[in-house]
Amino acid sequence: MNSKGIRRKKSSLSEVKIAVIGAPSVGKSALSVRFLTKRYIGEYDHQSETRYKHEVLVDNEPVLYEILDTCPKNEDDYPSADTLNWADGILLVYSITDRRSFAYVKKVSASLTDSDVPIYLVANKNDMVHLRQVSAEEGTILAGEMDCGFSEVAAAEQVAPIASVFQDLCRAVLAARRKSKHSLLERMLGAKGSNIKLYARGKSDSALPKD
Repeated sequence: MNSKGIRRKKSSLSEVKIAVIGAPSVGKSALSVRFLTKRYIGEYDHQSETRYKHEVLVDNEPVLYEILDTCPKNEDDYPSADTLNWADGILLVYSITDRRSFAYVKKVSASLTDSDVPIYLVANKNDMVHLRQVSAEEGTILAGEMDCGFSEVAAAEQVAPIASVFQDLCRAVLAARRKSKHSLLERMLGAKGSNIKLYARGKSDSALPKD
């Protein structure tokens, strides 16, 4: 009885894969860890991509986040097609103190114009306004061009605004997923005029590929 309850809960858990993309040293790791643990760690020395898995409540529902913290070697090292295709949602991060990092996310966003993957634009380090190189208005304009959410945050100081960013992106992913399922159902119902009967069959857990 208990094992069935546990299995049912696990199967109903939403899983959301987020790719955090930005130029080197904009605070991608700091944002990710701040969201997952509420702790701030200022210095990271990643030599390769890092993946985090953590269960978080979004609107009182458990969501299993898998966050891919990308690790570009320089400003000309853009995410691969595999990374972009893997993600359910994309968090584009730049630093308000680094105009080259803003150019980086603009270049990445141009490659996503034909993608249906939800995007959120984040400007980090807004606690360092004395070093600002990118205005809030420029970020707002770029987000408008991408039709996505936008926030200025400071990983070093703020927890709640960073959580809101990840949760808003999660909500967009889940909404897109529901919309896709609804469209599929409409297409299936549209075939009712034919003589073909449509059946929806679910796979058992044992038939699913293992990680």
